[in-house]
Amino acid sequence: MDRHLTADFEEACFLVDLSPVVRRRDLGEPGLRSLRRLALVVDAAVELARDANVKLFLVADRSLRAGVRDEFNDPADVRVLRDWVRRGLVEELEDADGRVLELCEMTGIPVITYDYYRDARIEFPFLQGNTDDFLQPVPSPDGTVRLVPLDMGVASNVQISRKSEETVLKKQGLLGPKRIPRSEVVRRNWRCPERRCTLYDTRKGSSVMLPRMRDGVPTCDLHSLKLTDDGPRTAIAQVKLMVDSACAARFTLEDGSTVPIGRRPGPEGIALHGLVPDERAARISRVHVELQITEGVVRVEDVSSYGTRWRSTTGKTGPGSWRDLGKGALREFRGGDELELTEGVVLARSGRRFPTELAQEWQRRTPPSEEAAGAVTRMY
Repeated sequence: MDRHLTADFEEACFLVDLSPVVRRRDLGEPGLRSLRRLALVVDAAVELARDANVKLFLVADRSLRAGVRDEFNDPADVRVLRDWVRRGLVEELEDADGRVLELCEMTGIPVITYDYYRDARIEFPFLQGNTDDFLQPVPSPDGTVRLVPLDMGVASNVQISRKSEETVLKKQGLLGPKRIPRSEVVRRNWRCPERRCTLYDTRKGSSVMLPRMRDGVPTCDLHSLKLTDDGPRTAIAQVKLMVDSACAARFTLEDGSTVPIGRRPGPEGIALHGLVPDERAARISRVHVELQITEGVVRVEDVSSYGTRWRSTTGKTGPGSWRDLGKGALREFRGGDELELTEGVVLARSGRRFPTELAQEWQRRTPPSEEAAGAVTRMY
């Protein structure tokens, strides 16, 4: 299972709120706590992503493994968790909820959870009415697990207030009087004043972390120091080549580029020859589609002789129907969209969104008014 876990945000396809998953007693087996439940979720993530090498980023409450060894079905699970924390494969915090939501909001990576986070609706308004960013593990009769969209619903002021009162000791100090747009944080690179720290340094670190927001200030999680702005972050999108629903290759696209993709598009493009069976490659144009990335927004144009089909896979009822992409116009290619170049050969975008796309979502999801928020109990 370790090979599906990552400490690198750039590799993660899913975030996992680990504590409720490990404690979910209707998953896999009886008992209070079990890592076997996580293994079932990993299998479900592989199936949903159609990627045998899919990566998950785990966040857990410190209480999950503290002082409760006898609650795990297998005592070895405690040692495994301790090893994962030591290796950075689990980010362990006093309260995981805020970190999970912070990462989801800043990166757009879908969250696997059972929690509706009603106590966090003021700090994270994007939760209200959200049907796109959360997945719930659901057991099947054959003992496997499926990941299905979780509708977060719209919590009333009374519901928010009551839930906040239940968790006020955990949340005390995390809710500020104003919400700072975090898109401005993820658009920048950051550097810790501690010269030996490489957690956020793009020149030294092997995996660059996103900063931890404390009192609205980007802060180093390790040294608790205010981070220094280190210039703009180059946006990167990931595109996967799927052949018969299996991931055949991954490609990254940098901001400001135009990338032709096809059978043999030339040195500046992505060649599918050799990655796709010859009989299917013959039905893919030399340059089939062009992807343009401008200020974090990915757009696609069909330039083929054979035509291209498009669909979205992010709906609540599963993948939508295939439609002709059409020629002569650019179309946004968003997280969860797929392009069928020929039968069984698909280009799929990761579910992760660029900061620009996240900002557009924030504009669409209007935060609660100050008057409406006034009925909610807050403690700072």
